[in-house]
Amino acid sequence: MIRHSHNISEEHSKLESYLQSNGLKLSFGRELVFQAAIGSHGHFTAEELVKLLKKQPQRVSRATVYRSLKELLEAGVIRETAFGDKHHHFEHVYDEDPHHHAQCIRCHSFIEFPDLKEDTVYRPILEKEGFKILGHEMHFYGICRKCRDRNS
Repeated sequence: MIRHSHNISEEHSKLESYLQSNGLKLSFGRELVFQAAIGSHGHFTAEELVKLLKKQPQRVSRATVYRSLKELLEAGVIRETAFGDKHHHFEHVYDEDPHHHAQCIRCHSFIEFPDLKEDTVYRPILEKEGFKILGHEMHFYGICRKCRDRNS
């Protein structure tokens, strides 16, 4: 589900704009976390990013990673998703079409399916309540074909 309407420099601009509007600077640590998140393929956890960045010659603290991920999320550069476990996963949004996830409760594999603009139904209700929507997602949980076939 690749979308090419954005590029990485536009995502970097979104982060810079967010930081500036919040009185923050683009520190070296924030830049490294941005590059690691944008360079990731698929879903990643904060701890996976911590481990990846520990391998770099320039060190970034765990606190910087977690704080920067929150900033990237609020800037709209990444989105957060929870797959029914205690760890939240992230994915960058710059080259992805909006999508949701369905996860198998047995093998934990997941499939992605297209977003059908469900937020258009809920957006007016939430905005009336003063809620600023950063994004939305939908999760389905069930048993995949492979696991069902195994038990037949």
